[in-house]
Amino acid sequence: MVLDLCGGEASEIIVAGDPTPKEKVIDFPLSELPRLTGLKLPLADLRRVLEKLGFFSAGQGERVKIAVPPWRPDVSGRADIVEELVRIVGVDRVPSTRFGREQARKPVLTAIQNRTRKAKRSLAARGLLEAVTWSFVSKREAELFGGGAQELALSNPIAAELSDMRPSLIPGLIMAAQRNADRGFPDTAVFEVGQIFKGDRPADQLTAASGLRRGLAKPSGSGRHWSDKSGPADVFDVKADAFAVLAAAGTPMQALQVVPGGPTWFHPGRSGTIQIGPQNVLGHFGELHPRAIAGLKAEGPLVAFEVILEKIPEPKTRPTLAKPLLDVSPFQPVERDFAFVVDNSVKAADIVRAAQSVDKKLVTNVVVFDVYEGKGIDPGKKSIAIAVTIQPREKTMTDAEIETLAGKIVAEVNKRTGGVLRG
Repeated sequence: MVLDLCGGEASEIIVAGDPTPKEKVIDFPLSELPRLTGLKLPLADLRRVLEKLGFFSAGQGERVKIAVPPWRPDVSGRADIVEELVRIVGVDRVPSTRFGREQARKPVLTAIQNRTRKAKRSLAARGLLEAVTWSFVSKREAELFGGGAQELALSNPIAAELSDMRPSLIPGLIMAAQRNADRGFPDTAVFEVGQIFKGDRPADQLTAASGLRRGLAKPSGSGRHWSDKSGPADVFDVKADAFAVLAAAGTPMQALQVVPGGPTWFHPGRSGTIQIGPQNVLGHFGELHPRAIAGLKAEGPLVAFEVILEKIPEPKTRPTLAKPLLDVSPFQPVERDFAFVVDNSVKAADIVRAAQSVDKKLVTNVVVFDVYEGKGIDPGKKSIAIAVTIQPREKTMTDAEIETLAGKIVAEVNKRTGGVLRG
């Protein structure tokens, strides 16, 4: 047909190699079948099965010679013969055998693998859909999100807009949400757990868990509804997402601190940084900066978060005294409210930590329930009100003991923040 349609001349036929099938004989011990599968089969049944499949067997002792038919090049060893026998006899005849429990089985997954699985499950439970985006971004996108270094540029990119290793998962999530919006699905909540690259060393490759909410994609549900008065997704939604990931991954939540602000791709007044002290920053959350959104030719506003799973401290391995799973005191808890007037620069978290540090056994909970600025408060000042729960452990506390503890709380807050009780 080629000659008829295209013309030309055909070359001579050349055969490379020897097409004659080689004769293959396998020395098969009868003990191999029970060793690998636990299945015992009489020699007569073994011969019958193999002959039906085109094999030829010879021998009567504990070892037989099995000739493999030329049309079965996939059979090359004893395990292949065992597989053929089990396939025909039936897997249901293979006996079940329990694993030995003399020694505890070692964990198979590493710590970061466990954290990755738990992070994905926690975000899916909060209504976000998993996305898998490219590990490459354009040079412009990399620079917008803290990357763009020369050592992370690809020498042979698959496309001009995929020229650099990604410094963050957020650009890919922004583009995924925008593509959904362009196709009529504006209320999108997506997440990804994957690798980001801060440099070309192995230690610079980190595992990030990131999420993004667009439009009315709230944890309670997405889309417009007459009964929903909560409005679009906001900073507090992604903050809760980030905290859910950290809690699932085993972070000591009582040690977390949230400070205002974040990287340049977040809005400076609508973002926060999650850390355990200034030296260990776990991640960021907030509303994305309009400049970053415009750089990706997307539409905002968008709220997102990103936490680094390797930054989470490893749990202590030293043996400690076992604590009861449920430590309930039989005594009635007492709640006291305090309102402190502080400078505008003072963080509410500083007041909470100061109150908690007075007595960690008696002070079981501290909650901020009011922040006020305006009439009755001096300019440059604000009022922060907290509710402190005092839980007696050994006996019911007297009024004098409660007042003494309250005085310590006021003194500690004043010492750390300069706050005074509001009159």
